[in-house]
Amino acid sequence: RDRLYEGLVSSLGEKRTKLNGPSLSQNESRLPNTLNVSFPHIHANTLLSKIGEIVAASAGAACHSSTDEVTISHVLKAMKVPIEIAQGTVRFSTGRETTIEEIDRAVKVIAEAVNQLNPNANISQEENVDLSPDNIKLTNTTHGLGRGCKMPPQILEKVLMGLPKITDPNVLVGTETSDDAGVYQISENVALVQTVDFFTPIVDDAYEYGSIAAANSLSDVYAMGGVPLTALNIVGFPTGVLSINILNKILLGASDKATEAGVSILGGHTIDDTELKYGMSVTGKVEPSCIWRNSTAQAGDCLILTKPIGVGIATTAMKRGLASSSLALEAVKTMSLLNKYSADVLRAIKGAVNACTDITGFGLLGHLKEMVVSSGVDATVQFKSVPLLNGVWEHVVADIIPGGTKNNHSWIAPNVIYENGVTLPMQLILCDSQTSGGLLFSIKSEFKDEVIEKLEKLKEKGESGCCAVIGKIDAKGKGIITVKS
Repeated sequence: RDRLYEGLVSSLGEKRTKLNGPSLSQNESRLPNTLNVSFPHIHANTLLSKIGEIVAASAGAACHSSTDEVTISHVLKAMKVPIEIAQGTVRFSTGRETTIEEIDRAVKVIAEAVNQLNPNANISQEENVDLSPDNIKLTNTTHGLGRGCKMPPQILEKVLMGLPKITDPNVLVGTETSDDAGVYQISENVALVQTVDFFTPIVDDAYEYGSIAAANSLSDVYAMGGVPLTALNIVGFPTGVLSINILNKILLGASDKATEAGVSILGGHTIDDTELKYGMSVTGKVEPSCIWRNSTAQAGDCLILTKPIGVGIATTAMKRGLASSSLALEAVKTMSLLNKYSADVLRAIKGAVNACTDITGFGLLGHLKEMVVSSGVDATVQFKSVPLLNGVWEHVVADIIPGGTKNNHSWIAPNVIYENGVTLPMQLILCDSQTSGGLLFSIKSEFKDEVIEKLEKLKEKGESGCCAVIGKIDAKGKGIITVKS
């Protein structure tokens, strides 16, 4: 017991490892084989989900959520554990057969998990931080951020390969080209567009999280050339950890974004979960002859992007307390922006779009890879033409890179040729895992000037994050992307 506590303090510091109850020297007042500690800024169930296969422990907080507040058990009250750290309380038990090697291994596993969940260790003990249940930092309650939690594409591809092929003739777009949504024809002139998307918190503000998640869920319908009509909420909520007020704010943020999009939320489904998750199942419509696929890019097309990239890196820096306020503000604004406005403009220019996709978890190059492979073409991307969030580059070169971004970089490697001068940081930001990213259009070259002119007007009104010609479709090929500096 004592070695476990001393090891945790040595690895994490006393400010991040709060001993509950009497001091260890007061053996007569403590169980000899039990250690009860709290980890500030972390929720016990989330920590246990990361260490549970190696370290046997239990949530010591016994927190309960009512309709409007979170309370703690009588036991923790008797131990005088403050409510602001009670939710991070874990009870460890050591046995007579437990070895020193096992204790030391447990220390390493626990410390690594705590550092992953709350990497900013420089929290002053005197700092006036509001940790009440309504003001918990949402990004500290989960193991990853937003679309960066998406299953690695290498694994997803293997899973989908084992599923039977769709034979229904009314299915106009299925899973075969890794497109953004499914499309099902219900009449000569109408097809349904269906998609679902949800993820863990990408920001700490509950209202902003709901707004971003809604914009992200709706985006897949816009990427298919469709118009979203209705949505259903999908919620995984740790009711014993977070105040129900947080869920109310999430749903309000989503509702306001759906209203902006002209979408009715008809209901939804909730489950009790160890980690917070939110998103939507969305149904839209599209004319069968006007579907935008990711598999129909043509040689000579120009590639136009409607939002800057770098969100995954920016939000990782935000979680670590390293991002400037201006970068954080721009990232939230970019993620919250509906792709509706850009899609409306392109739908109105008949015949301009050969192919489209939205840029999310697999990054710019990852989603472009899906487009060129499905279309049987090659493409060129000019790095200097790709818009980045202002201030994100300094975090790229400082290696503030999320795991999902590095995984994307590895996944697309067989399909990408980086020319001389394209450094590793440049490669990584092109692979950065985005949440609620922009639309990537493959546009017939004769429409380029008209499209740019109209998207620029949107940008001036704040309805488009950017308007950038980032490259072109070269010719028929095997799905190879060449990146120039």
